[in-house]
Amino acid sequence: MRTKHIAVKLKDWMQAVVAVALVSTLVACGGGGGSNNDSSTTLNGGSLPASPTQQPIAATAANTVPITVGQGVSGVVNIPTVSVTICAPGSTSNCQTISNIQVDTGSFGLRVVNSVLNASLLNALPVSTIGGSGAQLAECATFADGFTWGTVRTATIAIGSERTTAAIPMQIIGDKDSSTVPTSGCGSGASENTAGDLGANGILGIGTSPNDCGNTCANAGTAATFSNYFACPGGVSCARTAVPLAQQVANPVAHFPADNNGVIVQMPPLPATGAPSATGTLVFGIGTQSNNALTGVQSFTTDTFGDLNNSVFQGTTVQAFLDSGSNGYFFSDSSIALCGSNFAGFYCPSSAQTRSLTLVGLNNAQTSASIGILSAATLFGNGNNFAFNDLAGQIGGSGSFDLGLPFFYGRHVYYGIDQTASGGQTPFVAF
Repeated sequence: MRTKHIAVKLKDWMQAVVAVALVSTLVACGGGGGSNNDSSTTLNGGSLPASPTQQPIAATAANTVPITVGQGVSGVVNIPTVSVTICAPGSTSNCQTISNIQVDTGSFGLRVVNSVLNASLLNALPVSTIGGSGAQLAECATFADGFTWGTVRTATIAIGSERTTAAIPMQIIGDKDSSTVPTSGCGSGASENTAGDLGANGILGIGTSPNDCGNTCANAGTAATFSNYFACPGGVSCARTAVPLAQQVANPVAHFPADNNGVIVQMPPLPATGAPSATGTLVFGIGTQSNNALTGVQSFTTDTFGDLNNSVFQGTTVQAFLDSGSNGYFFSDSSIALCGSNFAGFYCPSSAQTRSLTLVGLNNAQTSASIGILSAATLFGNGNNFAFNDLAGQIGGSGSFDLGLPFFYGRHVYYGIDQTASGGQTPFVAF
């Protein structure tokens, strides 16, 4: 997840920048079906690639739920959200449905802000413990733009008609005092422990990994340096700890009784200057129902965490990833002008830009994906728009290329969950 916030409040956008009226559509086919490559679009002396045109299916089947992009809880752009129901372990009555949970294919596991849960449910979610002393288990989940800090608890999770077979580990964000944040191993970037900080009430990580850290945190040798889990005896003095896979924050989809091998994120096409909102569909399972067949797409096997590590941008090998939890494209290109302080970190080219990236899977499948970029100042000129398919910003270093939510508009993007531990499928993405 990489969600860049805007330095000015949304209600002040119209006062901060002058809107430029532009018409057309954007984003290119990267190897899947449903694209429209008849022509590109010229804007302000530059050009945008032709847009993919796939529409989401109706979210009416039992294995589907609607995805909504809009103003959300704090007016952050390009935040795709769903509703998630959380139940106390073993209960079908002590439950609460939480809206505005961000759909994040770049992370793994459910994280919910403590303040949005009612006291009855929160108190009924048991805090996980680790070690013989029964130390409280907490996690510092780090993202590109900050971190979340809170306890690991167990709960039964339902999304639409799909429900985990038992209680699974999840993170409760912000339920521990800031004074307990470890001084070593946590705290990189800003703390994101409120809904306002996150731009959502929580994060639903449903990418290719079945849990959020894997063997790095399970192995004592690597956990001592790299674990994002902490043992907190008496709830304080938190220190890094190794955590077995079964106690790590878990991808809920992998724990559904059926439709548990992956997801499809389907978003509608958008005009180049954005839209007030967008409604897509999250489909559970791949090849398990008539509505989730893996057909008409190109598949790329990935590492456990969904990364395409041999991709190429401007002659340099990069780690590329398709991340619905990032609200823009994020990559390094010194030839594109950056915005001023009002939109710090975003690109503000004087004319429309097109860039191409070669995506390469571990199976050696490859394709060229073209993306379009418009000035963030132009896009944010209309403070009523919250969905954009050509918003881009800078990422630190030149080794990564983040294909964020703009890439998803007009596409069906598949994520196959890593099942190699049980002799099943290797992780993959497809579109």
